[in-house]
Formats: sequence, structure tokens, C-alpha cells
Amino acid sequence: MGRKTRPDPGDEEPTEADSARGPFEIAAVPGRVIVVDDNPANLRLLTQQLVRDGHAVLTAADGEAALDLIAREQPDLVLMDVMMPRRDGFETCRALKQSAATRLIPVVLVTALRDSRDKVRGLEAGADDFLSKPVNTSELRARVRSLLRLKRYTDDLESAEAVMLTLGETIEARDTYTEGHCQRLAAYAVMLGRALGLDRNELAALEYGGFLHDLGKIGVPDAVLLKPASLTVDEQRRMQQHTIIGDRLCGGLRSLARVRGIVRHHHERLDGSGYPDGLRGDSIPLLAQVIGIVDVYDAITTVRPYKQAFAMDRARDELLDEARRGWRRRDLVETFFQAAEAGSEESIPE
Repeated sequence: MGRKTRPDPGDEEPTEADSARGPFEIAAVPGRVIVVDDNPANLRLLTQQLVRDGHAVLTAADGEAALDLIAREQPDLVLMDVMMPRRDGFETCRALKQSAATRLIPVVLVTALRDSRDKVRGLEAGADDFLSKPVNTSELRARVRSLLRLKRYTDDLESAEAVMLTLGETIEARDTYTEGHCQRLAAYAVMLGRALGLDRNELAALEYGGFLHDLGKIGVPDAVLLKPASLTVDEQRRMQQHTIIGDRLCGGLRSLARVRGIVRHHHERLDGSGYPDGLRGDSIPLLAQVIGIVDVYDAITTVRPYKQAFAMDRARDELLDEARRGWRRRDLVETFFQAAEAGSEESIPE
């Protein structure tokens, strides 16, 4: 398995493919591509065609070797044969798409199979595209170019999300009393979400919501945020603005659409006495209600400038009291403590 060096796009010499390109065809941006095939002749042919466009190419001869190589190298694209020993292309693609570390890497299945049921199998495994054997060079170049462009858009979104998550942790770091608060909330929320039978996307939103729920506190002065005494009415209003500020900050990323409701509404109460919008009952997003419950739980069971840490029983009593007042859904509170007592708290899912 050889690894080629990725050239600097600005330093590229015109290639044979560049000369053949039409005047309105978008130039290929070099990427790192892994080609997987148990036939050495196919590996050589695809590698030659891709290198001609400036791509760095790595190769693997079967699905097992491909999984190891992909995990290590994190390529921009995978071109993979379907019929291979040890682990076929369908199984390998499914494994890649089930892992958080590799599920966003585009996978193109290269196959001589013609049955539509095989294409359905590939789609069910998570394949992003298909190429038929024998591979047409122009089609190969167009598919690779398109998917690499999509991968770069995805990478940009991931980078933006990473900045937001880091910002959330930075805000937490302003207050030594809340150290670890975001991580705990993410874990508690996912635990409750699993107990409620929520799907993978909802669990992911709860994980992000745990980290980002207080993002808007970046706009709250330290004199208010870190005040050890009770807040004045004006200071309370300023503190409550963090939900609106956080919602606005998340608004620029469509990938955080599910999280915005958490950020804005995790301080709402069922009777309408919460903030910022005074929502009532089921108009409060379920994921925001989940974060609201675990946020109160964490506040009760950890040391804060104005209080000592209390045991789980005290937290249960207080949250059940809030349910009696009409602030929380009692079934959510009870499910949370049942899950905690059953020892079902697990690590945050991939």
C-alpha cells in the first residue's frame, strides 16, 4: 500500500486531464482517495486515473484492510469494489457509515453487478454513489470531483460546529464552579433520551445541546454571571438574555437546527412561567424539556457559589416538586431517576 504526497493546489503543473478539460468545466481540487479492490490490475488502473488529476491515492486489497487504512488516514473519498474476500464492499461501507469517525466520508461502490437489488443493498449500506465496471474515465473524474466538493462543504460545517462547541466549553471555563457541567449535561441528557427511546438524531442533538445550551452566556458580563449573591431584577433580565443570544449564535448553522430549540427554550416551564418566550405545555420542544430537567439536576448535585452539593434524593424531591407546581413533566422526571438508579448512564454515543 503506497501513499502519495498531496500537492499544493497552487503549485500544480497542468496535467493531461487539465488540457482535455472544456472551458466551462470546474477544475478538480486534489484530495486524498482510498481505492479498495482485490484485483491488482483494477487498483493500478484507478490509481493512474486519479493521480492524473492530482489526487493522492492509497490502496487496500480487501474490506478489513480498508477499514484499518481509512481509520488511520481519514481520506476525503473511498472508491470500493463490492465483491471482495474477508469483508465485501456492502459490509465495509455499512461499517464506515455506522462509525462517527468515518460516516461523513463519501463512499463510491464500484461494481459489475447489474441487478437493481444490489444497488438497493448499497444504498441501504450508506453508499453515496455507484460506478459501473468497466469504469468510464470521464464519469470517474466527474463523480470524484463532485463528491470531493461535497466533502469540503461538510468539513467546513464540521469546523464551524467544532468552533461552537469549543466556545461552549470556554464559557463554562469562566466559572470554576461549573467545571464539567457541559459534559455531565450531555451524558445525563443522552441517558434520558435513550430511556425515552429517542432516535439517533435526537440523541445527537441532546449531546450537542448539553454543550451548547448556555452558549449565549458569552454575552453576559462576569459581574452578573459570577455574582455569588442573589441577582437583582435587572441582572436577572440580563442573565435570561443568554437563551436569545445563544439561539442567534446557532442560527447561522443549519446543522444545529435541532439544537436551537434546546438553546432557546431549556428554561421554559410547562405553566408558561419560564423564559424567554413563556411557552406552555407541548409547545416546549421535548429536547429542551430534557435538557431543562438534567440542568436542574446538575445544579442541585454540584457545588455552586451560593450552595453546597446535595444528594440525588434531594434532587429528586426538588424536581418532583417542580412537577407538582406544573413546571416539569412528571413522567420525564421519573424516567430520568429510574434510568439513573438502573445504572443505565452510558458514555455519549458516537
